[in-house]
Amino acid sequence: MTATPSPTSPPPTKGLPAGLQADLSASVAVFLISLPLSLGIALATGAPLQAGLVAAAAGGIVAARLGGTPLQVSGPATGLTVVTAELIQHYGWRTTCAITVLAGLCQLGLAALRTARSALMVSPAIVHGMLAGVGVTIALAQLHIVLGGTPQSSALANVRGLPDQLADLHPAALGVSVLTLAVLLCWPRLPGRTGRHLRKVPAALAAVAVATACAALAGLTLPRVDLPSWRSHALPELPEGPVLGIIAAVLTITLVGSVESLLSAVATDKLIATRRGTQRRPARADLNRELRGQGAANIVSGALGGLPVAGGAVRSMANVKAGAVSRRSVMLHGLWILLAAGLLVPALDLIPLAALAALVMAVGIQMVSATHLRTVTRHGEILVYATTIVAVVLGGVLEGVAVGIAMAVALALHRLARTRITVEQLDSGVHRVWARGQLTFLAVPRLSRVLSQIPHHGHAVIELDGSFMDHAAYETLQDWQDSHLAHGGSLEVTGRSGARIAEAEQAQRAESAQRGTQRGDHQCCRPWTPWQNHCDHRGTVDRTDPTGLTDLTDLTADDESPAAPPAPTPAPAPTPPAGSRGRGAGQLANGISAFQRDTAPHVREELARLAREGQRPSQLFLTCADSRLVTSMITASGPGDLFTVRNVGNLVPLPGAESTDDSVAAAIEYAVDVLQVDSITVCGHSGCGAMQALLNSAPGMPMTPLRRWLRHGLPSLERMGSRHHAWARISGRLPADAVEQLCLTNVVQQLEHLKAHESVARRLAEGTLELHGMYFHVGEAQAYLLSEGQDFFDCRVFDTVGAGSVRG
Repeated sequence: MTATPSPTSPPPTKGLPAGLQADLSASVAVFLISLPLSLGIALATGAPLQAGLVAAAAGGIVAARLGGTPLQVSGPATGLTVVTAELIQHYGWRTTCAITVLAGLCQLGLAALRTARSALMVSPAIVHGMLAGVGVTIALAQLHIVLGGTPQSSALANVRGLPDQLADLHPAALGVSVLTLAVLLCWPRLPGRTGRHLRKVPAALAAVAVATACAALAGLTLPRVDLPSWRSHALPELPEGPVLGIIAAVLTITLVGSVESLLSAVATDKLIATRRGTQRRPARADLNRELRGQGAANIVSGALGGLPVAGGAVRSMANVKAGAVSRRSVMLHGLWILLAAGLLVPALDLIPLAALAALVMAVGIQMVSATHLRTVTRHGEILVYATTIVAVVLGGVLEGVAVGIAMAVALALHRLARTRITVEQLDSGVHRVWARGQLTFLAVPRLSRVLSQIPHHGHAVIELDGSFMDHAAYETLQDWQDSHLAHGGSLEVTGRSGARIAEAEQAQRAESAQRGTQRGDHQCCRPWTPWQNHCDHRGTVDRTDPTGLTDLTDLTADDESPAAPPAPTPAPAPTPPAGSRGRGAGQLANGISAFQRDTAPHVREELARLAREGQRPSQLFLTCADSRLVTSMITASGPGDLFTVRNVGNLVPLPGAESTDDSVAAAIEYAVDVLQVDSITVCGHSGCGAMQALLNSAPGMPMTPLRRWLRHGLPSLERMGSRHHAWARISGRLPADAVEQLCLTNVVQQLEHLKAHESVARRLAEGTLELHGMYFHVGEAQAYLLSEGQDFFDCRVFDTVGAGSVRG
């Protein structure tokens, strides 16, 4: 059940440990990407070109050694390109270096206060909008260099200057830039075996190298990289300028750099989780430690005359995909940057600035991500995203983020205050009030106005189609309800699914008022309400409901004192024979209607994608058919995540066992060989009826289909009674009874049955498949993960913080 290195990882070299060989190979790949990118970012900011190399080395060595994300690659901050360029224009390069040092100190302070997680509370629409705005600004500036000119001081100036620049093209610069972009776009698509080998060279390096070689062979006269002597390299000086301006600059670099680094760390963690087995997976990101590492790297980079440093998603993804296994790969990449800065200066001086500008312009365009655009559109945040982009382009990063936050707050308030309340009179004379949205104090005037239109003696249905009701709205609704009932009216309050939330009759209200008790009729709009069978044990079913869908009328019936006379109730309709009420069909139709209305609009795009691309689940989830186990709920999974197999008792028949049903074996073969799942989970649960039947079985009983199926659980019964196997424990305690012991033992035994299947055994031997055991305690609503220790299994409890790891 353990994982071995992926077949795509580089083979170990004789004399070097496999991990070191993988890190060495990955470091070279990342170095080849970082070198031209660092020079390009320095060019875009207007800083000395060496500053990009200093930042890359500081990020690669200091941030990697002290940071909390082992495989994240830090270097010149792409998201701070525009900010750094503005600071250089206003304060000069040496003061900008000092501001970088101060920003690093601020990051150390934030890390000491353990505020890293707080940086992630900013709306993703604002963050993506900020990065997209920076990308647009970068692309507009570099476009002038691509065309052979000089960028202006602002995005608007660059736009206004484009017509003049297009009228004064420089063919040599334009040709080199077009060649760079063409190679950059076509390199990942090179066909054939030769193309497969060439694609091992990063596209960025190939594009710059091809453009440089062609420019040199053609003898083109172009501005080129000019790395002056390190002896004349500028170091920081004490900040000079308005104090408030300096403070604002420090805070901008601190906040933007921190958010960019932390988001990159989270993205790197996600990428590792999807591509690696547990054995090759480094520790999860420690965000506070990562922030501390970024702060130290900024202090070193600024002190040595480098650009601000931040974690980069592009370089980090390249590091993960190249097979790196530890932080050594990032540190080695920093070492290669240092060596290149000292030894490759003559080669670097041959690179045309137009090639670097084209590379950085492509990076800027990629920062306007179509994926992010679709995501924010799907979540209704497109206005925040677009506003942030425009504000960043027109006003700058800090101003753009401030405007984005203001727009996000305004949009949230608008959604909170936007409540549609309507009333209509049905043909039956019933008045239906529909409140769609959140009921807050802002909606109270409209709610009161609508409720006042309902006649005192009429019957009303109040449908609350929302997820929140504040105290003011509740009091308004409650007061009207009391008054309406006191005047002889009747009402019912329903949630968005149509299930009744509360109903009270006038006489019951009077009895409660006489006893001085406070009734608990009010119910929240709970998403699980339609699933709960409250009426079977807490109240009475309203037989007058023609749909048969009403689950409860009075949840406080059990609270009344024995001396209280029964409240008058409407005459019940004739009760249909058992099994003919149609309640199940009604519930099904009601659930389908709720899905089409409330859920389908949110998942339609994702399901359409799955329909196009096909299913690619990461896990086979084999569990019991018990109706209390809702797999998507207890695993927080969605469409396409789990390939689920359910049967009575979560049993896995042994290969070749006498059985009339091969469906489980077929599902295992399909999941393992066709879908290539990464893991298989067998999930048992408390109070399993199949395990109770096994315990109560006796010889000579008639062989029914159910009993024939349960024969696959007899090895679990034998294992539980064997002296050669230790009893399973659940969270450090012994099982509560024999049924729970058998439920736990059955999970263990079915995992053994899985190993007997040829496809599973083969993948386990290859190290590309993991087996997990899981136990769900229904009464506690608690999931437990089984972790192995020889023949002893301990159930590690999932809590609100996290879960124990799985060892196979």
